[in-house]
Amino acid sequence: MTTILTYPFKNLPTASKWALRFSIRPLSCSSQLRAAPAVQTKTKKTLAKPNIRNVVVVDGVRTPFLLSGTSYKDLMPHDLARAALTGLLHRTSVPKEVVDYIIFGTVIQEVKTSNVAREAALGAGFSDKTPAHTVTMACISANQAMTTGVGLIASGQCDVIVAGGVELMSDVPIRHSRKMRKLMLDLNKAKSMGQRLSLISKFRFNFLAPELPAVSEFSTSETMGHSADRLAAAFAVSRLEQDEYALRSHSLAKKAQDEGLLSDVVPFKVPGKDTVTKDNGIRPSSLEQMAKLKPAFIKPYGTVTAANSSFLTDGASAMLIMAEEKALAMGYKPKAYLRDFMYVSQDPKDQLLLGPTYATPKVLEKAGLTMNDIDAFEFHEAFSGQILANFKAMDSDWFAENYMGRKTKVGLPPLEKFNNWGGSLSLGHPFGATGCRLVMAAANRLQKEGGQYGLVAACAAGGQGHAMIVEAYPK
Repeated sequence: MTTILTYPFKNLPTASKWALRFSIRPLSCSSQLRAAPAVQTKTKKTLAKPNIRNVVVVDGVRTPFLLSGTSYKDLMPHDLARAALTGLLHRTSVPKEVVDYIIFGTVIQEVKTSNVAREAALGAGFSDKTPAHTVTMACISANQAMTTGVGLIASGQCDVIVAGGVELMSDVPIRHSRKMRKLMLDLNKAKSMGQRLSLISKFRFNFLAPELPAVSEFSTSETMGHSADRLAAAFAVSRLEQDEYALRSHSLAKKAQDEGLLSDVVPFKVPGKDTVTKDNGIRPSSLEQMAKLKPAFIKPYGTVTAANSSFLTDGASAMLIMAEEKALAMGYKPKAYLRDFMYVSQDPKDQLLLGPTYATPKVLEKAGLTMNDIDAFEFHEAFSGQILANFKAMDSDWFAENYMGRKTKVGLPPLEKFNNWGGSLSLGHPFGATGCRLVMAAANRLQKEGGQYGLVAACAAGGQGHAMIVEAYPK
């Protein structure tokens, strides 16, 4: 008699295949989730390439990341972006006139400032002769801003770039319904009272129902949280494991905050309010308290909750990126090189959040490195289940062979090197700004811990992902 355990894998749904394979090897978190002190590594080869300009990060800053609906709720996105740019100017003392180009990432755009990079740059006092544009690529929008800047510098088009990102979830655009919008536009075009009265007669009260920003994938109609819950189930990630990982993130973030390690945060005087000096979403709890929360997406049996998910966040980030020779000529001591990077895309239904799994081996191969060469890992934490599912996929020869077309797995990132100062679960996740935070965390950790290579990776809506190698600048 054929049972589900003997049924051929090829006939099973994707999630069922993964669940059968990974339920045999659950990830034990309890003994691994503490961050150990990093061991200083020996200097390895540099990743400089012949005939290609070296691109360096001079420094980077961010506003404190705050829970949406708190101190930033009365601002507009360009206010936060301007604050990040102003903070970067104060931190680096870079003359505004030497900046060749400004690029910002954002996801949910304010319609009044759709090119938020330009509006923020003008507000921060940059010359109106300095071009600026805005990019959007879901949760890797700031990553795209950075790598666009890298391309401009490496190709010789620019010497000095400011890249960043911003998101203000406290005030997202809420539109009239399509029927109401059409009616209003038609009324605006009507040329006679008769035409206007005819159009008004078509009005119905249900036209007034508002249209909220979509929280689901356009191609699949599934919310990211629902997808995360399915992914956790497919990889046999338990609720306890997810809560343990979330507690780890908050505990490490609190420790880093208390020890002054989050040096990229710059104070921001909110108009009419007090000065904000630190992230306000860092809240270590207990496993007992976290266990009381109900599933947020798949009810009543799901494992993704508010406690093991990243929260809606307001914030902005900015980085000063230069050609190495320009930075040295201006007297700067860079923090890090931006080296190889890779973008990937995969099935947005069953592999929506597996970007790091696909991007990591590709960027390592491109750089000629292995997982053992990486001293600091900084991965975006959308959900605990997403991180742990990526861990299992990365540590599986079976997944590598059957889904990635690879002969062997890339391997599991050592937790003692992973997100040691917290991550998006605890620090917050302003969609358009997180990429810069990840890179600055890697650069600052490499300096603090004496490592040479950092690996930044993130998933994004649409089934996309990004990974980048950051190399510490020699002391």
